Amino acid sequence: MVGRRRLGRQFGWLWAAYAVSAYGSGLGFGALPLIAVLALHAGPAEVSALSAVGPAVGALIAVPLAPWVEFRRKRPVMIAMDLARFAVMATIPVAYAFGRLGFAQLLVTSAVVAASKIAFSAASGAYLKALVRPDDLLVANARFESTNWSSIAVGPPLGGAAIGLFGPVTTVVADALSYLFSALGIMAIRDREEVPPTTGRSPVRAGALLDGWRHIMGHSVLRALYLNQMLVAGLIMATEPLLAVLLLSELGFPAWQYGLAFAVPCAGGLIGSRLAPRVVARYGRYGVFRIVGTLRAVWLIGLAFVRPGVVGLVTVMAVELAIIINMSLYTPVLATYRLEHTPKHLVARTLSAWSIGQQASIAVCTAFGGLLADVTGPRTAIVVAGLLILITPLLLPRRDHTPQHEPEPARNHS
Repeated sequence: MVGRRRLGRQFGWLWAAYAVSAYGSGLGFGALPLIAVLALHAGPAEVSALSAVGPAVGALIAVPLAPWVEFRRKRPVMIAMDLARFAVMATIPVAYAFGRLGFAQLLVTSAVVAASKIAFSAASGAYLKALVRPDDLLVANARFESTNWSSIAVGPPLGGAAIGLFGPVTTVVADALSYLFSALGIMAIRDREEVPPTTGRSPVRAGALLDGWRHIMGHSVLRALYLNQMLVAGLIMATEPLLAVLLLSELGFPAWQYGLAFAVPCAGGLIGSRLAPRVVARYGRYGVFRIVGTLRAVWLIGLAFVRPGVVGLVTVMAVELAIIINMSLYTPVLATYRLEHTPKHLVARTLSAWSIGQQASIAVCTAFGGLLADVTGPRTAIVVAGLLILITPLLLPRRDHTPQHEPEPARNHS
């Protein structure tokens, strides 16, 4: 079975490191806003700023980091980013213990974690392309996707219980330690990585900063997938705080039901990610882009029809399950296609550009969603997001202009 294919011990260490980090982040999901509320008594404006400003600043920091990552060995970069996240997260429980924790520290932590995550993802994508065979990329990405969704299903409920038992910084400690263990796992990889060739010019020159976006926008299929992904991710994520207000404040759902409504559907991530190799083998990548990419978008409007009680809870879970199954099937196919159609010397910059654009879209859509909800109410804002996302399938590529197997269009450029 393709999903059980052996990818080697080196990939095993990389996957293990990813899993440790993912589960740590799952336990610490939403920890910084929660600490802001519980420990610093922050208001809605401060919590919103922490959720939007920190990641936005992190995305800006990641822009000059992208070419720096590109022209260095990727394994040391991943280790450095993990250690940076460990160090900055570890300052929070220390400051809390000494009564020195402040809101500015939470903002700085959020920004550093966001920038390090983008740089780590860019380095790990480039490293994965060099580590596994081209035919194994989809299986590898599907395993990462499966791990990601399982961590989201398990982590937040356990993290909430841990906070209730041991205090608000408990999950931050767990998250910080997960980055340390991830770094140790990556250190265990015994692979002789070559130093990427350089042109002799500064890697952070203006042109190098934009090379990732140039590649994406110059490739007709990647451009379509990029624009579609930014809008889909932005509109879906924009509904999360709106739905929290709708369920918890207006419809009176208890907190445990709210957590259950989002944890249980994450099991769909295991289904979709495991199906990805089979579905691609049967329908092709462009079939997945068109069909599954469309199915990601049609369910969001259903969240606008949530009502109180069990029926409302089941509605949220059903809608989230449908979205997650399709997202988890689509994402590894997209990630694999992006790696296959990106030159080796541009992988880190392309992945960074992709992450930065998506993060910016989420910030903008979330801000507009919040403003609209203030004026019209959260249900109306969810309706608008649900209607807008129905337009996004028009951006999906319609036909295959390249051979089905074009694993390394860029090796001649390296």
